[in-house]
Amino acid sequence: MIPSNPANIVKTAVGVAGGTALIAPVALPVFSGLAGIAVVGFGIFAVGSLAVKAAGAIKEIGNPLQSMRAQSYTDPL
Repeated sequence: MIPSNPANIVKTAVGVAGGTALIAPVALPVFSGLAGIAVVGFGIFAVGSLAVKAAGAIKEIGNPLQSMRAQSYTDPL
């Protein structure tokens, strides 16, 4: 085991603090940029889901003329 040397501990702490101080001004814009990308991605996903559901609902409705023709052949009036 390496004995703890106060000079090495201070040197390490200063190095970590200095690195953090250099990264801090860059980190905030990066995080807000990532959050913005996530929000836009969620919006695109939501719009795509609604479009697929709307297309499915329209497809289920079908052509009203075709349904009336089918009923006229099957309903004895």
